[in-house]
Amino acid sequence: MKQANKYILLFFFTVLLLVACKVNQTVVNRETIGSMDPESGLVIDEQLIVVKGQCTACHSAKLISMNRFAREGWKEKITWMQQTQNLWDLGEAEPAILDYLAKYYSPEPRASRRINLENIEWYKLNN
Repeated sequence: MKQANKYILLFFFTVLLLVACKVNQTVVNRETIGSMDPESGLVIDEQLIVVKGQCTACHSAKLISMNRFAREGWKEKITWMQQTQNLWDLGEAEPAILDYLAKYYSPEPRASRRINLENIEWYKLNN
């Protein structure tokens, strides 16, 4: 019985999300990809609707945008939410969600040193 209630609730949230997305749908085209979705603050991409549908059903999009993990780290977070927070099985949507999160919300590379200076006119120091 508990499992059936879980699927009914999941179905309800999915239908509600689809209706909400039709009403306030973010247009994804060549000009909008890479810009910010005004509703969620997440980066606009083809997978945005899947991410918003699965992730923001339970928590704010800010929880995504304020964190940075590699793909493996995001997978661990999803597994943790499934084990401790009753997150449902994401099924076929999981690879698309992980691709999106790894692409836009992975750790930013750090430069170890600046690029060498080029085309500099050096001068001699006088003693």
